[in-house]
Amino acid sequence: MSETTRVGYIGVGLMGHGAAKNILGKGYEMAVLGNRNRVPVDDLVSRGAREAKSPAELARECDVVFMCLPSSVEVERTVYGDGGLLSAARPGLVVVDSTTADPASTRKIGADLRARGADMVDAPVGRTPKEAEAGKLSTFVGGNPDTVARVRPIIASYAEVIIDAGELGAGHMLKLCNNFISIGTCAVISEAVATASKLGVDLRKLFEVVSAGGANSAMFQMVMPWVLEGDDSRLKGPLRIAAKDLRFFCRLAEGAGMASFIAQACSQTYALANAQGHSERFMPTLPGILAELNGGRIRDLPPA
Repeated sequence: MSETTRVGYIGVGLMGHGAAKNILGKGYEMAVLGNRNRVPVDDLVSRGAREAKSPAELARECDVVFMCLPSSVEVERTVYGDGGLLSAARPGLVVVDSTTADPASTRKIGADLRARGADMVDAPVGRTPKEAEAGKLSTFVGGNPDTVARVRPIIASYAEVIIDAGELGAGHMLKLCNNFISIGTCAVISEAVATASKLGVDLRKLFEVVSAGGANSAMFQMVMPWVLEGDDSRLKGPLRIAAKDLRFFCRLAEGAGMASFIAQACSQTYALANAQGHSERFMPTLPGILAELNGGRIRDLPPA
C-alpha cells in the first residue's frame, strides 16, 4: 500500500494518538473518529486528519481502519453496534485491531468481516505512550500473510519492532502472555515495596539492592521513580486496563485447561485496587495503594 492509501483510526488515546500521528506523518490520508477527549482528536485534525462521524463512515471511505480501544467490549460495540464497521464493510477493506483484546472475540469478528469480503489483522502494541509518540512501538501481528503484507508498511510508520505472530488471534495471544509477565511483575514489585515500607526498610536502599541483582527488571525501573520521587510518568498504564488484561489472560489460560494460580492472584490485586477507586491511576502507584490498604503509607497518591 502506498501513501495514497486512505487510513481510518478509532481510539486515539494514550497509545492510539502516537500511532495515528506517525501514520499521518508518513503522508497517508487519514480520518479519525472523535471521542470525549477532544485534545488528541483536535491535535490530529490540526495536523491534517479529517474527523469522521461513525465507524461505518470509516469503513465506507477508508482502505484500512485501525482500532486501539480499551477492550474487546468496545471493539465489539464498534464493529457490531449501530453505524458499526460491519454494517459498511466491503471487499478490500482491512481492519487492524491494536487493542489488547480477547483472541476468541478477534477470531469471531474476523470471520464476520470475511463473510462480507473484508479482512482483519490483529496487531496489539507494546511499550508505552512515549514510544508511541516517537514511532518506536513494538507490535505482534496475526492474520492472513497477504493481508499482513498489505498493511505492514503502515504499521512500520509507528512500530520499530514487528513480529509476525501467525494466524488471526495469535498477536493477541502473544500480547496477553507478555502482559501477564509485565503486569504480574508490577504486582509482585508493588507487594514487596509496600511490605518493605511498612517494615521501615529504606526504599532507596531497596532500589539499590534490586537494581544491582537478578530481581532487576524494566518494570522495576518504571515503578520505582514514583516510589522514590512521585514520578508516575514512566508507565502511563491505568490500573483498570491492567486489570482487564489480566482477566483476559486468565480466561485464555482457563480455555487452554491451564491452572493459573499466580495470574489469578495478580488479577485480584488489581481488582482490589480498582474496587477501592484507583482505576484511573497509573500502575507505578500500585505500591502506594497496597501500602495504604494495609495501614501504611509511601507518599500521597496523585489525583484519581
